[in-house]
Amino acid sequence: MKKTGTIIVLAGIGIFFVLSMFWLYSKNSEDPVIYATESPSKNTIIKKTVATGSIVPKEEVLIKPNISGIIDEIFVQAGDVIQSGDLIAKVKVVPNVNSLSSAKNNINSARTQVETARLALESQKSIYERQKELFEKGVISANEFDNAQLSYNQAQQRYNQEKVGLSGAQQTFDIVKTGTTSGLGTSANTEIRATVSGMVLDVPVKTGNQVIEANNFNDGTTIATLADVNRMIFEGKVDESEVGKIAEGLPLEITVGAIENKNFDAILDYIAPKGVSENGAIQFEIKGTLNKKDTTFIRAGLSANASIILARADSVLSVKEALIQYDPKTQKPFVEVETGEQQFERKDVELGISDGINVEIKSGVSEGDKIKVWNQIKAAPDFSKSQ
Repeated sequence: MKKTGTIIVLAGIGIFFVLSMFWLYSKNSEDPVIYATESPSKNTIIKKTVATGSIVPKEEVLIKPNISGIIDEIFVQAGDVIQSGDLIAKVKVVPNVNSLSSAKNNINSARTQVETARLALESQKSIYERQKELFEKGVISANEFDNAQLSYNQAQQRYNQEKVGLSGAQQTFDIVKTGTTSGLGTSANTEIRATVSGMVLDVPVKTGNQVIEANNFNDGTTIATLADVNRMIFEGKVDESEVGKIAEGLPLEITVGAIENKNFDAILDYIAPKGVSENGAIQFEIKGTLNKKDTTFIRAGLSANASIILARADSVLSVKEALIQYDPKTQKPFVEVETGEQQFERKDVELGISDGINVEIKSGVSEGDKIKVWNQIKAAPDFSKSQ
């Protein structure tokens, strides 16, 4: 029994020794670990944040009628470029029965007053002519003649005033009935004309639609929307986490989804002082005026993205941000620079701006240095030895 146990122990020791030797041989035969390197290069680094929004005209003018009625004819359509004063539409007036009746009664009353004033004028004229003959014969005094002349002049003035009143009543009646009248030019007519020059963006009404004039109690019906499409702005929103990083006057790079391979420059000129809650997040409205140096036509309402440039460094020495390490105690950045074959030395660096991929190197390394990449790779197998 003792002999058998001894043999088993010796056999186990032998097997363990053989396995140990095989493991050591395998470790020694593994390929050595090799670290790749990268050198700094000159790049332009732009630190920016992105806002989503759309392109809209800087100013839109709503054309509204100055009288209520029904659209009789439309002379423009969306996309037309028109000048100030061009005819847009005509409105056919549908008179209000009560207003028409009241205006007609006013005319009848004015005519009665004119007739009364005419009769009074004729009476005073007869008296004046008789008093004049008597005065020339020396029958009456100059004072009595002057009184007769004054009464005649007053009767004539009253008659003229009543005629003006009749004319006003007639004009009111014409406006109520037809929407226009003689002697008022374009202040009361059925022709709707452009008040500014620009492009027609929208014509929301059609022939036969009823329209309401703009007044103190109603905004009125919009007949057309005009805008200068050469003065466009970007309107968008930024999150509350980004609004503290931006300021008015920063440059914008606008990209429009419908216009490929084209960027437009703009200047951020408005940041809303108050945020609005949207889907649980606070959003702040921003606006930027486009600097259109070319003739590319941008349609109003197109979706766009604005890259707000927070900082920019042109042609500066930079490396990939993944190559930067930080001291666990001091949190200062450093890199490892190759000094020999797979031998590296730590060098502290001073960083500048970063775009999230590349970071500016202000000092610590030069353009020709080889910086250690922390991804370990194995040496490529040498197939020439196996042949």
